[in-house]
Amino acid sequence: MPRVTRGFKARRRRNKVLSLAKGYRGGKHRLFKSAVEAVDRALCYAYRDRRVKKREFRQLWIARINAAAKQNGTNYSRLISGLAQNSIELDRKVLSNLAIVDPSAFAAVVKAANQAN
Repeated sequence: MPRVTRGFKARRRRNKVLSLAKGYRGGKHRLFKSAVEAVDRALCYAYRDRRVKKREFRQLWIARINAAAKQNGTNYSRLISGLAQNSIELDRKVLSNLAIVDPSAFAAVVKAANQAN
């Protein structure tokens, strides 16, 4: 009695995994078992790092804002506090970009944030 190869559905499942493993080195792009392990690991890292990316960008923006704030005679903490007190709703991404692209506008924002203090 011949063995059951499971036909079309199994081949489609295996080909899906192998197509996700395209570009991997060695047997990982050719051998199903190795490809499954590599793809599973890669998908786990991708899921985790989509969240880590948000964390790292926020850290970068804060570091840039702090550096620019110090050039304008204050620090990050006082700047953010002053913005909140004066109801100036600029997020960290915009503030960071402003500090790089238009330092004079950033200085005006710092001045506005220091009005209440």
